[in-house]
Amino acid sequence: MPADTERTLPRSGGGSLWNRPWRDWALFLVIVGPNLVLLGVFTYRPLIENIRLSFYDWNISSDTIRFLGFDNYVEWFTRDDTRTIVANTVIFTVAAVLGSMVIGLALALLLDRKLRGRNLVRSVVFAPFVISGAAIGIAFQFVFDPNFGLIRDLMHRFGLGLPPDFYQDPHWALFMITVTYLWKNVGYAFVIYLAALQGRREDLAEAAAIDGASSWTYFRRVLLPQLRPTTYFLSITVMLNSLQVFDIINVMTRGGPLGTGTTTMVYQVYEESFVNFRAGYGATVATVMFVVLLLVTVAQVRIMDRGRVS
Repeated sequence: MPADTERTLPRSGGGSLWNRPWRDWALFLVIVGPNLVLLGVFTYRPLIENIRLSFYDWNISSDTIRFLGFDNYVEWFTRDDTRTIVANTVIFTVAAVLGSMVIGLALALLLDRKLRGRNLVRSVVFAPFVISGAAIGIAFQFVFDPNFGLIRDLMHRFGLGLPPDFYQDPHWALFMITVTYLWKNVGYAFVIYLAALQGRREDLAEAAAIDGASSWTYFRRVLLPQLRPTTYFLSITVMLNSLQVFDIINVMTRGGPLGTGTTTMVYQVYEESFVNFRAGYGATVATVMFVVLLLVTVAQVRIMDRGRVS
């Protein structure tokens, strides 16, 4: 009996993937099949359709469609406003990622301590993340308004003169939407970092204290390495979220001033597709975004895997 059991076990549970019994495949299809169908219908099919559409000239209000080949891509790479839009996207994304992670980590380190009322403060920090971006954009218009906004009032009280015109200067307008986005989304990075801090190893902290390590040395040599997986995770998710920001830009600046002062690539997709009615060109911009995001995400995942190995 033991010998027979040893001979049958590899056939039922071991061996290569393709040699598994039909019951395992049936269970796999029951569990994973519905998810694969949903991904195929609502994710991969629209993605493939978007790539196909990028080779056509199509007005979304028209029944006719005309094949252009790579003309949309040539136009995007040679247009005068492409450099400005790409620069806006890069500056906004880098500032959003670094700002969210640095401020989120600082708040997590502060509110991880035993302070009075820290649970209330934690809720206050996280609350903006669940509020609509459009609502926050409208609220922050009263903060940055150069005529009667909060910043103007504070600068007047301290005798600092007039604030910059956030709605007419492209650089200040980009700064305005970046600050608004950070205020809304820093709670996400804060919560993730706080969860990671609560799972850190206390024995390493005790060993560092026995060795006489300073607070900065402990933070840099002991704590940050433990937070490395969390940092990699946040760098990917925050980047993906920031590249999809539309509501704040649409409410506060509508991509302006001066036409493209705060226009990012995702806002250009909307503007070309639903304002200029050039769905094919909008699909081209979306395809370029997809390729760039795919390459950046793959690079980040590779760096994360190397960090785990080391």
